[in-house]
Amino acid sequence: MSNKTVKYLLPASPLDMGGFKVKQALPTQKVEQVDPFLLLHHAKVQVNELAAAKHQGVGPHPHRGFSPVTFVIQGEVHHRDSRGNSQIAKAGDVQWMNAGAGIIHSERPSDALVKENGIQEIIQLWVNSPASAKMKPPSYQFLSAEDMPTITSVDELIQLNIVAGKYENQNSPIQTDSPLLMIWGKAKKGGKQVIQVPKGYSSMLYVISGGMRIEGYGGIPAENLVVFDTASEADEVGIHCLEEGQFLLLCGQPIEEKVTQYGPFVMNSQTEIMQAMRDYQMGKMGILIED
Repeated sequence: MSNKTVKYLLPASPLDMGGFKVKQALPTQKVEQVDPFLLLHHAKVQVNELAAAKHQGVGPHPHRGFSPVTFVIQGEVHHRDSRGNSQIAKAGDVQWMNAGAGIIHSERPSDALVKENGIQEIIQLWVNSPASAKMKPPSYQFLSAEDMPTITSVDELIQLNIVAGKYENQNSPIQTDSPLLMIWGKAKKGGKQVIQVPKGYSSMLYVISGGMRIEGYGGIPAENLVVFDTASEADEVGIHCLEEGQFLLLCGQPIEEKVTQYGPFVMNSQTEIMQAMRDYQMGKMGILIED
């Protein structure tokens, strides 16, 4: 066993998405994707009681062919979609939406968060689906902080929350289209942990807050994405948390298929993208009316 080598260190850069400001760590000009991971956005927004909740956040928009996954770091997120799901997720919760053949959803702050002029902080991760699963019926899964399987480090300073996949004797209830291991770590200053990464998986680590040192590499400040090299047989990631903070370790078996993307649609060919656009325009992905 040995420490995985860092291939890229990618700072999350500011991006304005039509007035909704995020920091984007993936994709970059240098790295288009880390198969099966397509995108990682980090948003921290001050909501305002002068506007209704349904006029803040991200309004109705379609998806097809992948799973947008939302990690709620602070505040609350009200998820609605064209399949009739409506749920408020709080800090520590995860909303996993498999877009499949097509769905429309919105992500707004809750009414309660708006009333208190609170902060909504989220990470959104796009996980690609293999061609065999891109046109299956869409679905929505919710994993609360209370129901998330956890493992505590030997020094009792790091809590590993298993969001997807299996680690040691803990298995997440989230159903995925391809093999994944996703861990949401919450650490106190000085915490140390060696995490085993499945052989052959792509792997990356995003530092949400705080700072850490990765064995064999060095210091990683907050809001940076580490992409590990898959060429070696190394299967360990050793972390030393220099201050209190949070991180995501994201590992997935590469799908190794051609990716064709146009905005919110991720398919395998341009023909399939054109079909997705037509299906959306014809209302085949449903209708979302926010009440």
